[in-house]
Amino acid sequence: MTNASPYPAYPTAPPVGPLPDPTPHPYHRLDRTTGRHRWWRPLVGTVLMSLVYVVLLLVLLAVTYGLGTVLGAPELPDGGVDLGPLGNTAMDLVSLAIALPLVLLATLWPARRAAGTVTSVTGRLRTGWLGWCLLAGLPPILLLTVIAFFLPGDSGGSDTWVGWSSFLAALAVLAVLVPLQAAAEEYVFRGWLLQAVGAFVRSPWFAVLPQAVLFAAAHGWGTRWGFLGLLVNGLVAGLLTIRTGGLETAIALHVLNNLLAFGVSAAVVDGLSSDETAADAPWPLALAAVVTDLLYAALVLWLARRHKPQRLSSPAPPPTPYSGHPDHPDHPGHPGRPGQPAHPDHPAHPDHPGPARTA
Repeated sequence: MTNASPYPAYPTAPPVGPLPDPTPHPYHRLDRTTGRHRWWRPLVGTVLMSLVYVVLLLVLLAVTYGLGTVLGAPELPDGGVDLGPLGNTAMDLVSLAIALPLVLLATLWPARRAAGTVTSVTGRLRTGWLGWCLLAGLPPILLLTVIAFFLPGDSGGSDTWVGWSSFLAALAVLAVLVPLQAAAEEYVFRGWLLQAVGAFVRSPWFAVLPQAVLFAAAHGWGTRWGFLGLLVNGLVAGLLTIRTGGLETAIALHVLNNLLAFGVSAAVVDGLSSDETAADAPWPLALAAVVTDLLYAALVLWLARRHKPQRLSSPAPPPTPYSGHPDHPDHPGHPGRPGQPAHPDHPAHPDHPGPARTA
């Protein structure tokens, strides 16, 4: 009769959670890298993000109303307060910018992955690549400016110069808020929505199409040409995001486009009071915007061949063995531990036969 030991000869492994996928993935498939993907996570994240955004929007409206009341601002027909063209524009930009932190929080939970993975495959904003994208966007934006200048304008709009003091003050506010507003829209559409759909489909085209349609619809229905121009913009930005592995290309184009649009509006009296968006563009301007987007895409792809931004996620490192495992560096029997002779099966042992040879 043998005495069975109440303890196992080797410690048992602790419970192991889902292991990350070691396979590199493109940007739209990053939700698959953690091993924690479940079908309900993108859906719950979208619903929670939308609900919290509505709540924050109501809070912002309440703060705006209180601020306007204290300043004695006149009341608008819809019950709000009129903070003036620049003040109203600033509040509109802030109301969109507040979506940015919500996307990052939704990526942390319920998506259960690093917040930086919604920015790029490297987990961070690649500022150097962003700078190159901004430079690539300047020629197309300048071309769009020239074309728009020669297109026939709306006779009902104002063309009176607003003055240098008002114009520079508006530019200062726009320079701060427009990048936040543009980035927030990119994080929502080309970031969260693109990756939410990409978690279920492999094709980049199927991943970019829903967010492009929603992006165009979010600007309202103006003209069919304006809607088409926004749809093309969403498709181009989405495909460039996947091709270059991050949001930098889309953010650069969006920031430059919006700075141009708001800057031109701020230059004339009551220009910022207009409620028109890109969805209201007539066909010549919408067609010029499409040409601008395609030219920008060509320049970015040319730069990508030269600078080679990382477009796939880095392979996940293998899991570290638990402390009781013989392969753990701190295990007394690990061949690499100081003072521990190498095991005969370890390559460092003198009697190890070496790599197997084939005839």
